[in-house]
Amino acid sequence: MKYLTLFTSIVLASCAAYFSIVGLATIFSGAFLAVAFMASILEFAKLVSAAWLHYEWEKVNRLIRAYFIAAIAVLMFITSMGIFGYLSKAHIETTVNEGGNNALSIGILEKKIKNQEGIVSDSEKVLAQLDANVQKLIDSDRIRGGQGAISVRQSQKAEREQLTNNINQALAEIEKLQAELLPLQREQLELEVEVGPLKYVAELIYGEDAPNHYDSAVRWVIIIIVLVFDPLAVMLLIVSTAAFKRDRLKPKTPLIDESQIMVMN
Repeated sequence: MKYLTLFTSIVLASCAAYFSIVGLATIFSGAFLAVAFMASILEFAKLVSAAWLHYEWEKVNRLIRAYFIAAIAVLMFITSMGIFGYLSKAHIETTVNEGGNNALSIGILEKKIKNQEGIVSDSEKVLAQLDANVQKLIDSDRIRGGQGAISVRQSQKAEREQLTNNINQALAEIEKLQAELLPLQREQLELEVEVGPLKYVAELIYGEDAPNHYDSAVRWVIIIIVLVFDPLAVMLLIVSTAAFKRDRLKPKTPLIDESQIMVMN
């Protein structure tokens, strides 16, 4: 079990170190490589310090204990800060993508399509009114038979052709705009799928008021992760060190009981 505990602590600490190093280097992006190197050394020093302090606890004085405890606590805080920065950056990038130019482009295209649909609707209404006028003339006997209706329609030919042309052009423009809109809508759906778990978490915490607290929900999730991430790795390392120390100090039982050999003699 001690080997499993040690392995788990190393894996967990390595994962925490990765997030912390990248997060800190991102915060101080002007010296990315230097900060990443510094954070790597500090992460390694923190684990060695925690294991050494527990192993040599009885052999050092209170001043050294206090210093190491303070140093380890500060290093754990730095690690947690780096993890918080890394996860916060990931959330901000997702939020920017979700509410960025993609949504703006979709809104513009949808407005253009709506305008073209308005042109089609208005033109169809005018055509319907022209037909209604012809029917009204027929009903009132102001024109007679099909020939009269044809004659009236002929007088409306230019207007009808213009209206029909407007409808055809608007439909062609709608088809073109729909072709541009479809890929953007697909990308938007993919982004919504990415932030879907966040929305469920926010709804779990804030209920119906969740849309106004997405950032707060993410912040709480990150804080919870930070509280158990690096501290757990350090504690598992200390526990595994204690297990190895206990086995080393445990008196070994001889394979053959010498007292029984003497009795037999």
